[in-house]
Amino acid sequence: MVKAQETEEVFAFIANYHAMTSVFEGDRLAEQTLEAATAFLSLGIDPKRSVFWLQSAVPEVLELYWILSQYTPLGLLERAHSYKDKIAKGLSASHGLFSYPVLMAADILLYDADAVPVGKDQIQHVEIARDIAIKFNNAVGGELLRLPDCRVEERTLTVLGVDGAKMSKSYGNAIDIFVDRKTLERRIKQIVTAPIPLEEPKEWESDVVYRLCALFLDDEGKTTLQKRYEKGGEGHGRFKAYLADLIWNYFAEARIKYEALKRDPSKAVEALAAGADKARLIAKAKMAKIRSAAGVI
Repeated sequence: MVKAQETEEVFAFIANYHAMTSVFEGDRLAEQTLEAATAFLSLGIDPKRSVFWLQSAVPEVLELYWILSQYTPLGLLERAHSYKDKIAKGLSASHGLFSYPVLMAADILLYDADAVPVGKDQIQHVEIARDIAIKFNNAVGGELLRLPDCRVEERTLTVLGVDGAKMSKSYGNAIDIFVDRKTLERRIKQIVTAPIPLEEPKEWESDVVYRLCALFLDDEGKTTLQKRYEKGGEGHGRFKAYLADLIWNYFAEARIKYEALKRDPSKAVEALAAGADKARLIAKAKMAKIRSAAGVI
């Protein structure tokens, strides 16, 4: 998304309505919303080049969510993998969680998105958005809602967490970028690895530590690390320490920006407000056409 700002029109928002499906304390939701905005800005989202806002600052998205719900077959939502996975992980089986893909469709369709950057687990949600858009377009006649495509980066198709499952704060298996060095190292030490003696070669293809390291390495770096695994003589503790170095160094500049923004949160608030003004103009114009087509007066 940061790179796309150079050549494309990027729409990036903090999905605080979506977050309500797993964060139930108001104070914590508000705190984490601002933390997420601070993280986006620290990592390179530029509010001058992108439309960057808070989902809840544009009420039209909930109106579109309701309208689209009328064109969403129940069976379509029942087939959603994400809902089943989250229920299996212990999240409450609420209507909000069940209808999550419809709100995501509204997020996408309200702004005429051409491409949506997603990981493996979200591909189906974009496909659902396309299905809903087709049903709406067929019902009202014409092609009012643009059909979005997925944009998937192969190397980040699925980013693994410390337990080997998909990394997610909701699942409690994430590695936080913006923590102190000791906290980062403690978290990385929790990564589950195979119990292989120090001197023996180690398999790297499915090793969580290797796959996380590979996110930060070029082809030469990955080949060098693979040879270290295959040679033996190093334990997983060495590879975990290497991963800690990679993460710490890669995000060094972002951490400095993050700490500065944390000291002055007004800058993040101002960036979100400016982005919301831009997003609302687009959303209001689009909703006027959608209301007319749906017969909402």
